[in-house]
Amino acid sequence: MDRFTSMSVFVKVVDLGSFRAAADALDMSAQFVSKHVLALEQHLGVRLMHRTTRRQSLTDFGRQYVERARLILDELAQAEQLAAETQALPTGRLRINAPVSFGMNTLAPRLPEYMRACPQVQVELTLNNRAIDLVEEGYDAVFRVGELHDSGLIGRALAPYRLALCAAPAYLAAQPPLRHPQDLQQHVCLGFSHTELRSHWSFDGPEGRVTVPVHNRMLADHGEPLLHAAVAGLGIILQPLEVVGPALRSGQLVALLPDHPVPTRPLHLLYAPDRRVTPKLRSFIDFAVQAFGPG
Repeated sequence: MDRFTSMSVFVKVVDLGSFRAAADALDMSAQFVSKHVLALEQHLGVRLMHRTTRRQSLTDFGRQYVERARLILDELAQAEQLAAETQALPTGRLRINAPVSFGMNTLAPRLPEYMRACPQVQVELTLNNRAIDLVEEGYDAVFRVGELHDSGLIGRALAPYRLALCAAPAYLAAQPPLRHPQDLQQHVCLGFSHTELRSHWSFDGPEGRVTVPVHNRMLADHGEPLLHAAVAGLGIILQPLEVVGPALRSGQLVALLPDHPVPTRPLHLLYAPDRRVTPKLRSFIDFAVQAFGPG
């Protein structure tokens, strides 16, 4: 006989107080209930119950075993429920947060793919560049750029975030040559007001990592205003490639310092470790890894 079935029958006998009551609840004969308990005792090599024609009672071992059996059966039920949820259709409201530039230029164009694949999920997307408390603010998942600190969240690594240093040809024509990152100190910069990019820009080159203090004529907490200012010839910007890419391709901006590339920044999708991975969350994690993963 199946050991887990026999264990379940035994627990039902204990909970209901008799073989007959357990048989009625399980829709089987009292004789078959008795066979399950006997098979379990034979497997264990220990008597679980004292039985007479009038009544039955647990042995000392039986009292200990039934408590462990309840825990095992509960874990089994949870595992089976997890499997059922994994196979279930994703449904319900999915709350996501992302940085503005990534959200507008990378996530938003691909999000319809996810929504078509999961038509019963309602997506609530918010975009901002401040640090989000996923648990306190009730998000299912958040995208985060930069090094992860010990937040207690689970992080799925995505393709690194690429930045580009660039300026308009009109600006470059009127300014001193820019041959090395240190030359930036003689130039007008347009800075991103979040993270260390507000005051220092880093580059990799033949001599290793170089970090340069920059002087900003303009600060903004979104990349798009900086892009407009740079295209207008007001200074140099360091922004995600997805923001400046169209202007680079059209010639409105020119990429600078090709021998000193900007270090990539980590990008992760985060979710809470104690939050059950529901079908809607699992489906979005799988989508994000496929769409934006490291390859």
